[in-house]
Amino acid sequence: MASGYLITGGLHLDGLMDTFDGIFAGKKRRLKAMKDSKVGSFGVQALVFITLIQIACILKIQNLIIFVLPICLFWGRFSNLFFIEKFKYMSYKKKSISHKKFWNGFKKESLISMIFLLIFISYQLVSITSQAILIKFLILILIGIFLSYSIPNILGNKIGGFNGDACGASVVLVETAMLFMHAILL
Repeated sequence: MASGYLITGGLHLDGLMDTFDGIFAGKKRRLKAMKDSKVGSFGVQALVFITLIQIACILKIQNLIIFVLPICLFWGRFSNLFFIEKFKYMSYKKKSISHKKFWNGFKKESLISMIFLLIFISYQLVSITSQAILIKFLILILIGIFLSYSIPNILGNKIGGFNGDACGASVVLVETAMLFMHAILL
């Protein structure tokens, strides 16, 4: 967990905290609360709960974390493709660069990810020997697709679009939800 925070500079966690502060600030103050450099109580609560859930899941998964974590990271980042495709960009600034400025559509943007996913699934289908593990694996793939679509959809509808903070929140929430599902099913 700490290495992920160091690599990203805590960017996704900052987005999570800002997004939760914005959601609970109310519709009229949402963007102002998300822009504020100070973290509010809802942002702190979100960080604490997410961190505790991640720690509990990692303790449950233990040695399998080397296999589980890349899958969770994949789905977390993949979720932003749905977010950007479906929602309009919201900004606190007048001259902000939209993620959609260079957007080529979901099919083109997700092509590399889909190829990676198909290679990964193919490898797993060949290497998994137990039918029970294969069923769990396929269920987790379907859950990953569902969470990658539904979490940004919920966030986007709640805040009225997407921005960098909401994208960061989506990454963290999908990763954590996938960790949780792996902990339950493994």
